[in-house]
Amino acid sequence: MANGTHDDRSEKGQNKPSADETALSARLDRLNHRLSEVRKDRTNQTDQSGGGAASSNASAMARGFRLSSELIAAVLVGSVIGWGVDRLLSTSPWGLIVFFLLGFTAGVINVMRAAGVANRDASDRS
Repeated sequence: MANGTHDDRSEKGQNKPSADETALSARLDRLNHRLSEVRKDRTNQTDQSGGGAASSNASAMARGFRLSSELIAAVLVGSVIGWGVDRLLSTSPWGLIVFFLLGFTAGVINVMRAAGVANRDASDRS
């Protein structure tokens, strides 16, 4: 070489790798093969799940919108029914207050059911 160091194999005329280098090369090939299999499996799982992390974020956001819309819908329906009762029976604010609270309670129960909290509690008691 240029700086005075020489490769021992080239001086002796041996171009054959040593036994250690052969074993190391074989291990490296096996590791490379196993890594490619794992990467292929991981790619297949991501493709089957529908996009990996992006899909789970979209799914979580959809679930959040569903839960919040159920709560808001229940409160609005309760308020409209209360307003209607007040208009029919002339019991102004009491019907609205009572049905608003009933709508809120129903909304919370629906959210708990949809989130799976109420179902787990009921099955734990049995």
